[in-house]
Amino acid sequence: MKMEKQITYSSPYEISGRLPFRQAIPLGMQHVLAMFAGNLAPIIIISTACGIVSGSPEQILIIQSAMFVAGVVTLVQLFPIGRIGGKLPIVMGTSSGFIGVGRSIGAGLGGNVYAYGAILGASIIGGLFEGVLGIFLKPLRKFFPSVVTGCVVMAIGLSLIPVGINSFGGGAGAGDFGSAANLFVGCIVLVVIVALKHFTKGITSLASILFGIITGYVVCAVMGLMLPITYTDAGGAERACSWVLQWGGVEAASLLSLPSLFPVPIEFDLAAIIPIAIMFIVTTVETVGDIAGITVGGMGREPTDKELSGGIICDGLGSTFAAIFGVLPNTSFSQNVGLVAMTKVVNLFAISLGAVFLIACGLFPKLAAVVSAMPQSVLGAAAVMMFASIVVSGIQLITKEKITPRIVTIVSVSLGLGFGMGSSPTILSQLPDAIQLIFGGSGIVPAAIIAIFLNIVCPKDDEDTDPVPH
Repeated sequence: MKMEKQITYSSPYEISGRLPFRQAIPLGMQHVLAMFAGNLAPIIIISTACGIVSGSPEQILIIQSAMFVAGVVTLVQLFPIGRIGGKLPIVMGTSSGFIGVGRSIGAGLGGNVYAYGAILGASIIGGLFEGVLGIFLKPLRKFFPSVVTGCVVMAIGLSLIPVGINSFGGGAGAGDFGSAANLFVGCIVLVVIVALKHFTKGITSLASILFGIITGYVVCAVMGLMLPITYTDAGGAERACSWVLQWGGVEAASLLSLPSLFPVPIEFDLAAIIPIAIMFIVTTVETVGDIAGITVGGMGREPTDKELSGGIICDGLGSTFAAIFGVLPNTSFSQNVGLVAMTKVVNLFAISLGAVFLIACGLFPKLAAVVSAMPQSVLGAAAVMMFASIVVSGIQLITKEKITPRIVTIVSVSLGLGFGMGSSPTILSQLPDAIQLIFGGSGIVPAAIIAIFLNIVCPKDDEDTDPVPH
């Protein structure tokens, strides 16, 4: 009689090793729920701006491919192929950083399908360009000491907190934004997450985000039986409340559908290639910050050259791969950086199950429809905590060094101007469009550039320089 091989399970806090499925599945699923809406929003916004009708078969096919691509590229990040991949708990998805430049290209090239094809063509070239940057990252590493990466990580978190708050209130633009019902849902989810995280042990603590979101679904379902589910907007039209679960998409979605290569013809237009290439440089800087946020927040150390290089190469080549399926550039998702920083769960096996679920959503649209029915107020409660955790990771990076007047100058000027521009982009409205596109988005880009510049030009502190008094 053969003896069965005994499986030795690992810890969720260890990067390698296997977890039992009952533990790994919820830990992987909460990563999917954290990034699902953000993965699809850029596709909807940019494709619509390029004349692809919302809800059309073409757009649905691209959205389906976006989930499939995110899952595949995430697996490569987790389990590298050669030098491609960082072997870190990085979750990939469609980058929202390209929304501004994508909409601008769409308008400049006629707002038609040709414009979307030009964006895809530029993404193929830009992705290869970022891959080359990743290969030669080691000599550039000296420009990213902990104070610089800390500023970038903080800028990422600060830029995302308003997004989380908007979701908490029901979603920016919702007619019932900030309603008592939306805030009630958000508060319930937030309380459940905190309570499970700090007053329970085991899987309920580790997967507190997932159980909080499930609670949100249940609360919204119960509220739908007890409260009015519609409201009258300013124009007198009756609309569904944003907290109401919309299951119509589940019924309409097909059971099985395969992604398609080149759903939109690829075009190569210099008007799209130049701004997209610039944005890929920005994405590289942001990815450096994300990787640092993961290693510092989840593992208590800075990333190695190999991890940074592999992560950026995968970022670039993953974007090229995405374009073949009609999907916009893929990058590391800051939402999931915040989740790692908050939970300290870094096990690659657990997160790989989330990637497999994303692939399944790309193949079985009904699964995707169930997740996409999530009300914004449910997601927002989790997002606020995760995004604030990114800021804390940035603080941890900065405080690894002695806080001297030089460090204070770099942090205060880069975050002051960077985050300020991000929160008030109209300050650049009188400047050329190219400058607005690069600097007027989230504030991450100006914060990164200013931090890198000041780190180079500000003289090093003497060893006997007194730290800044607290």
